[in-house]
Amino acid sequence: MMIRKHLTLRFTTLILIAFVCQSCANSKNDWTIKYRGKQTKLFTLKNPNNLEVTITNYGGKVVSLIVPDKNGKFEDIVLGYDNIDETIKGNLYFGALIGRYGNRIANGEFRIDGEEYTLQTNNGANALHGGEVGYNDVVWDAKQEGNTLVLKHFDQDGHEGYPGNLNVEVIYELTDNNELKISYNATTDKATPINLTHHSFFNLKGAGNGTILDHKLMINADRYNSIDSGLIPTGELAMVNETPFDFTSPTAIGKNINADNQDIKNGYGFDHNWVLNGEIGKMKLAARVVEPENGRVMEVYTTEPGLQFYAGNFLDGSNVGKGGKKYEYRTAFCLETQHFPNSPNQENFPNTILRPGETYYSVTNYKFGVVK
Repeated sequence: MMIRKHLTLRFTTLILIAFVCQSCANSKNDWTIKYRGKQTKLFTLKNPNNLEVTITNYGGKVVSLIVPDKNGKFEDIVLGYDNIDETIKGNLYFGALIGRYGNRIANGEFRIDGEEYTLQTNNGANALHGGEVGYNDVVWDAKQEGNTLVLKHFDQDGHEGYPGNLNVEVIYELTDNNELKISYNATTDKATPINLTHHSFFNLKGAGNGTILDHKLMINADRYNSIDSGLIPTGELAMVNETPFDFTSPTAIGKNINADNQDIKNGYGFDHNWVLNGEIGKMKLAARVVEPENGRVMEVYTTEPGLQFYAGNFLDGSNVGKGGKKYEYRTAFCLETQHFPNSPNQENFPNTILRPGETYYSVTNYKFGVVK
């Protein structure tokens, strides 16, 4: 009887091991399909401190980002999905690279040198994040070398209405200093607007682990873009002082998110561009976020002049992500480094027109740490 029980237990254990191994094997294949004629793949970067980021070449999307808290507990802090099929069908922008033009262009129209261009609109009357098929929805050519992943994409003249053939290169690097460094390069054969960014949805408690309204946020900016009801900048660079947009010192995200303020109402909360202090093209601290309970800290450094802070106002629980977790209202935030929305139609905004012979170059670092 004892022998039979041991045999049964051993047999059950072997079945379980086989099932787990099969699940592991299947998980690798969960990210490999043909999409728009190209092969999707999954890449893992891991540093000596055990920070780990996984990235798919579909949309250049960060699938997971695992960092420790003050007690050494590691957690995935970005929203996403368990496989490539759900990633394609789900939220378009979770963890994605954004282009040709990140954020909005009013009415999908602009002029360059007197010539008028009309874009595909996909956000009411406006063009958002590159259009219906932006860089978030293409398969990039990818090559990994150690903790560096190089992604390349050729964007054809006329795609989504944008002029010029654009060659784009984005480099993800996970450093030993716990930084996820993202470098962007591009060249064109015709004058074109360009505004590349990264769109991870963060929750420093862990993806799907509750509200982000208690996170403490600092943004290094004295001004922000006032917006209209379509989330298009009015052109005014408004002062943050004595407004809900003042994050010059660490402030809980939820403190003023429902304030009686027209810009807050127009954005349904925070979904605005902050005008960063410091010189365009020079690396500077853009923002710092702290989760007060577990001590996780994220700092954002960039060469860009702007930062779009979005507080998850349109998350509604309809997206079921990794591990079956529902992503509810305001359970993630985005910090998208960028030039300003609708810049091609605003002469007083920093230039976003790339011309032949020029090279677009931008760098953003997301640095992770803890406070005890």
